[in-house]
Amino acid sequence: MLSFFGRLLNKKQPKEEVDPMKKFLIVGLGNIGPKYYNTRHNIGFKMVDFLAEKEEVSFSTDKLGDIASFRFKSRTIILLKPSTYMNLSGKSVSYWLTKEKIPLENLLVVTDDLNLTFGAIRVKTKGSDGGHNGLKDIQLQLKTTAYNRFRFGISDAFSKGRQVDYVLGEWSPEEEKLLPERFETGAELIKSFATAGINITMNTFNGK
Repeated sequence: MLSFFGRLLNKKQPKEEVDPMKKFLIVGLGNIGPKYYNTRHNIGFKMVDFLAEKEEVSFSTDKLGDIASFRFKSRTIILLKPSTYMNLSGKSVSYWLTKEKIPLENLLVVTDDLNLTFGAIRVKTKGSDGGHNGLKDIQLQLKTTAYNRFRFGISDAFSKGRQVDYVLGEWSPEEEKLLPERFETGAELIKSFATAGINITMNTFNGK
């Protein structure tokens, strides 16, 4: 028969709750499937993949997306790659914000931007969707344009009528060589967002 202390030790302990204000959802936008993986439109996927590898964590398939998480300076950083395809990204974002009880101000969406030169970084707290279907659906699902986004420049080096081919095209060899350094900067930006806040992150990284 177990002693009183033995029964105490064997008693299932309640799961420790994480303070919602210390949880952050980082969403990389992209399209699922190997044919899209290395395209310009999938820079969000590539960015969170880089950070996951850097932190030595793996993604697992869950409802409406692939999920990975790690702890950094007492913060819990959750990485999400929606599996809904780009045009329905908002459904996945809304679900995981609710499931993990993460406040809207702790959301950061990583997306490509045609209006920025290649590799340029802009962090914003609100704004229009700029014709980006992923951002458009997030805005629709969250019922607001006031959410943080990390825009990664892919430039607009395409001829008239070739925009779709361009964003769904793969990086040039010259761009491929420069991406690792840009990913390193992006990883530091994401950690700064979770620890120093959005305003300091904007001041530090915009234009970097």
